[in-house]
Amino acid sequence: MTPDFIASLLGRPATVVPRAFFARDPRAVAPELLNKVLLNADGRSGRIVETEAYCGAIDPAAHSWRGRTARNATMFGPPGLLYVYFTYGMHWCCNPVCGEEGEGVAVLLRALAPLTGLAAMRAARPNCRHDRDLCRGPARLCQALGIDGARDGIDLVDGTGGFAVVDDGVLPPAEPAASPRIGITRAAEEPWRWYVAGDRHVSGKRG
Repeated sequence: MTPDFIASLLGRPATVVPRAFFARDPRAVAPELLNKVLLNADGRSGRIVETEAYCGAIDPAAHSWRGRTARNATMFGPPGLLYVYFTYGMHWCCNPVCGEEGEGVAVLLRALAPLTGLAAMRAARPNCRHDRDLCRGPARLCQALGIDGARDGIDLVDGTGGFAVVDDGVLPPAEPAASPRIGITRAAEEPWRWYVAGDRHVSGKRG
């Protein structure tokens, strides 16, 4: 995606986050992803307000903990790919891949604050009563932005899969709120969840 194309979608200048940004420990990437924008080339976008780090071989909660499988193969690819997985037999969730190729680490995107393309988001989530809930949760944001299994393995940096993480100049919080991860049973004590304090689009506990 070119800067001009991104600006035409967002209505303001923004640039694609480079691969080097993702090529780090997910515990460094996750808090710095806050306030970046997840952008669909069809015009739907949302500001990232909640993330969780998943740390591969040292993390029993990570899909990659036991090694590469057909399901998690994207996690072991180059940083900047999007790992999309199916859960509870009904939901998709998405994770930018981080670290080094072969490491198997990623960041779960847990919530977005909708920015553009809200009419399309509402159409994708017809039972959602309030706009604050359109992307409030990892499965909801995938449904709202049109992310499903067909997007597993797309490249967020070159934009060929129709999605990118972009920086429009809004800095991450200087002191992001942090907590243990939620919705898991293994390694649930690890404080690897970060969110924008006070944002009404954050899912789960805010405190």
